[in-house]
Amino acid sequence: MDVYFYEAFAEEVAELKRCLPATIAAGYTWQTIQESGHAQPPARLISIRTQSVIPRDWKLDGILSRTTGYDTVTGLAVPCGYLPLYCNRAVAEQAMLLWMALLRKLPQQIAHFATFNRDGLTGVECAGKNLLVVGVGHVGSEVVKIGRGLGLNVRRVDLDTSVSDVSIGEGLPWADIIVCAMNLTPQNRGYFNYDRLKQAKRGALFINIARGEMSPTADLARLLDEGHLGGVGLDVYENEKELAVALRAGQGTFPLAGRANVICTPHNAFNTREAVARKAQQSAQSVVEFLKTGKFLWPVPAA
Repeated sequence: MDVYFYEAFAEEVAELKRCLPATIAAGYTWQTIQESGHAQPPARLISIRTQSVIPRDWKLDGILSRTTGYDTVTGLAVPCGYLPLYCNRAVAEQAMLLWMALLRKLPQQIAHFATFNRDGLTGVECAGKNLLVVGVGHVGSEVVKIGRGLGLNVRRVDLDTSVSDVSIGEGLPWADIIVCAMNLTPQNRGYFNYDRLKQAKRGALFINIARGEMSPTADLARLLDEGHLGGVGLDVYENEKELAVALRAGQGTFPLAGRANVICTPHNAFNTREAVARKAQQSAQSVVEFLKTGKFLWPVPAA
C-alpha cells in the first residue's frame, strides 16, 4: 500500500478516491490511529488530521497532516507536510456562524419553539459592534473581511506589525467579540487564560476556531460562571485527541456543553463541500509529489 488515510470521513474518502491516480494504492478509515488498533503502519506514508497520536516506534517515510495547522506533527523525525490553504474561508465563516448564533441567542430560540415563547430571546445586532481578530493569517484575514462586510468595527492583533492595529492589552477591553485565529505554537499555549480574558469587556463573546490548547477549558468556565464572558463558541478543544475518542465511544463529557451561552461544534469548521474538494485535491497532489520526490508540496516548517 502506498498511503493510508486516518480520520477520513465518508465525503472526504469519496473526494480522495476521485482525486488520487488509479496507480496509487490507498487505504482509508474514519478512525484515529489509536482507535484503529493498528500495531504497525499500514503504509510507509500516512495521512492524519488533528486527533491521531503517532506511535513512537512506527517507521514511516512521511506524514501528511490534512490540516491548516501543523502543531500535531511539529518536531517529528520524519518528513511532514500540511495543507495551509484549503479551508480558510470555511473556517472564517464558522467563526461568524458562532458569534451570530450567540448574539441572537439561537440555542434558546430553538428551545423556545415548542412553546412559541419569545420571553428572554432578545438578541443583539452585530453591525456597529467591535470585533477583535487575534491572529491574522490565512483564516484570520478572512474573518476580518467578513467582519467588515457585516458592518463591524474590526481591529487586528498579530506578531506581524503590518497587519496589527492594536496590542492585545488594548484590544480586549474594546472588543464585543474576540476571535482566536492563531496558529498554535509552544509560546501561545494557554494564551487566552483567565487573567488575559479577564481584561476583556464584561459580556464579550469569545470564539475559538483555531486550537483548543490556547483557551483552557477551566478558565473559560470560570469566566462564564462569573458572568465576565457573555458567551463562548468553540470548534476546537483542549485535550481534543482524548475528548474526541471518548465522545465517539459514548464515554466522555465536556464541561461547557449544554450551557445556554455556549455553542460547541465537533472541529467541523473546515467541512464545506468546497473545502473538502480542495482538501482532497491538495492531499492527492501532495501524496503524488511525495511518492515521486520524497518531499511534500507544503512541508511543515522546521521547529
